[in-house]
Amino acid sequence: MKLKLTRLSTAATIIALVIIVLFVLSVPRTQELPIPQKEDAELIRTPSVSVRDVYKKGVHTITGSVIAPNACTLVTAHATLTGTASSSQIIALMLTMPDDSGICLQVPTRVTFSTTVTAPASLPISVSINGAEASTTPSL
Repeated sequence: MKLKLTRLSTAATIIALVIIVLFVLSVPRTQELPIPQKEDAELIRTPSVSVRDVYKKGVHTITGSVIAPNACTLVTAHATLTGTASSSQIIALMLTMPDDSGICLQVPTRVTFSTTVTAPASLPISVSINGAEASTTPSL
């Protein structure tokens, strides 16, 4: 009876050790993973903005789209004429995409915008998103 109890306790000890070793190896090391900083993520990836400008009778109608983090993101657009001389004037298109406050499926979605500004013809357009300069592509 004592031999049977010794074998049983030895087997139980081996199984317990295997379980403990496997558990220790399967737990991720939180100290090894870098914590992403929100500011760094925003600096790395500035979304590209598609812009289309239609000029008619002194008014620019600027439409376009931008990839937002999800479909719940609202994009607001505001355009102003900046500069003093006609050769140094530029249309500043400012897009605002506030952070999410609700629950939404995090799937990148193309969101459209539209705004108007009174300005001379053939002026370049500078685009910023939440104050950061964005790259633009012409929209057809």
